[in-house]
Amino acid sequence: MSSGAPPVLVITGPTASGKTALSLPVAEALGGEIISMDSRQVYRGMDIGTAKVLPGERDRVPHFGLDLVDPGERYSAGQFARDARTWIREIRGRGRQPLLVGGTGFFLKALVDPVFREPPRDEARRRALESWLARLDAPALARWLEVLDPNRAELALAGGPQRAIRTLEVALRTGRPLSWWHENAPPEAPPVEVRTVLLQRDREALYQAINRRARAMFDDGLPDEVCRLLEAGARSSDPGMTGTGYREAAALLAGEVDREEAIRQVQAATRRYARRQVTWFRHQLRGPVLSVDADRPVQEQVETVLRWWHDQMGGRVSPGTPSPDPTNNPPSSDPETGRAP
Repeated sequence: MSSGAPPVLVITGPTASGKTALSLPVAEALGGEIISMDSRQVYRGMDIGTAKVLPGERDRVPHFGLDLVDPGERYSAGQFARDARTWIREIRGRGRQPLLVGGTGFFLKALVDPVFREPPRDEARRRALESWLARLDAPALARWLEVLDPNRAELALAGGPQRAIRTLEVALRTGRPLSWWHENAPPEAPPVEVRTVLLQRDREALYQAINRRARAMFDDGLPDEVCRLLEAGARSSDPGMTGTGYREAAALLAGEVDREEAIRQVQAATRRYARRQVTWFRHQLRGPVLSVDADRPVQEQVETVLRWWHDQMGGRVSPGTPSPDPTNNPPSSDPETGRAP
């Protein structure tokens, strides 16, 4: 059941599809504020490798969901949903329009299909469990999952070590498998109603953009950023440091690969991630969805989104926000990065 609140505009799509370039002028036209829906941009000190919105762009439009935790901390989809609901209320309280922007599908899912309300937890015990589970190799994780949560074992393993560890942690801490909690526990909040703009790009064009972005990150100083993080105490095994770009740059710094090989690895890993994103969007998006050709000029994309949003809102916008004016041209920007030329 919906909360009865107005829908929230979502702008999503695979990595390097131009979400920043589109979201900034749309937010300005709607009197909006942006909630980042990116699981990597929550980490402090991780800017280049996450393509984090630049300070000047944050001056144009207020942003939330950036720089929340250190690389050694975890930030779950459930925590994002709790934070995002608060930000949405606060933005609306100022008479502004919230926009959810990013490509982390599980963050969006946690809002439109809320997770269960967990029982109270002992933080010291949770941290001890997490530390022990992190030392298990993949075969050991698989064996434990088959015993403790067979219904979720395959899904947990496919989601990588963090999701496998999370599944085991819940089972060991609560005495019930995570699959049981999803099926039986009530959600912690009503679902958020959304209207979704999905940026789509020809696969070859998307892959070329990904390859260019990966190389640009190294040219812009990603290895230096990783060096600073490691010198500040971050470890290559930390949750934030395991993301694409950071593990490859760490391997470069350790002398395990050369620069060109590190770039090739980032390009290949990012292309694989983009394929997974496209598959997820195809099957998991809820509610009305507007598909937008990301290879069209940004101004055309903006006009299309504003007209569609206006129609979705029944010819009205949220109280306190200006009516969309597609003739009010936003500043020109690079369709891949959202940066001004």
